[in-house]
Amino acid sequence: MVRLEQFTTEVDTVVTRMRALGGTWPEDDGVAVFNRVYLAVTEEIDRRLDGGYFADRRQAVTLDVRFAERYLSVAEGAPVPACWRPLFQFRRHPGVRPLQFALAGINAHIGHDLALAVVDACRTLRCEPADVEDEFERVGDVLVALEERIRDDLMPGPDLLEIADPLTHLIGAWSLERAREAAWAAARALWALRELADVAEEFERRLDAAVGFASRMLLTPLPRRSGHPCLSGRNSPEIAVR
Repeated sequence: MVRLEQFTTEVDTVVTRMRALGGTWPEDDGVAVFNRVYLAVTEEIDRRLDGGYFADRRQAVTLDVRFAERYLSVAEGAPVPACWRPLFQFRRHPGVRPLQFALAGINAHIGHDLALAVVDACRTLRCEPADVEDEFERVGDVLVALEERIRDDLMPGPDLLEIADPLTHLIGAWSLERAREAAWAAARALWALRELADVAEEFERRLDAAVGFASRMLLTPLPRRSGHPCLSGRNSPEIAVR
């Protein structure tokens, strides 16, 4: 695991970087779809920081920034780990719908990056995972609001999407809540293994591969249904957290 320098960048700097990235990709690019989603949740966390939602601002900022850095480093050109590889490989596939891109990115970021971000934050703050659990849960609550919003915005309603549509079944197999629980368990395991470098690295590699496999399944190309922008991948709506 990488030992990051003990410095915390403010969340608004992260927001600026995400906005800059968004301006470099076409709207229907799969990574751009996820970037818009993640930008919205990061802006919401920034607003809640200002509003006093988080009990410990320093912990919340550290965790949020460490978390974001895992994605930003890849989006800005660092080597792509297994968990992110499917999204970057399929980002322009015409058979993958916008909701699939969004959920594959969320899966990679929560399933793999969040666990490592907890460890990064604890190293920076010189504390135990249990000390940041409250802020972890509050960040998670914002992510839940995000998931509900993107499902509303990127998936047509029951009048337009038949229950037999493969997308309904594909996204029903993935749960943000289960992904959060798994990320917390993985973070605790990595922290417990921090003095056993070889074992910790093997655990991280296997976590990376397993999350990447799930992302690949989420990006299974599906038959198109004509006549709705959410299914065509064009004119994807701007995501905003309620």
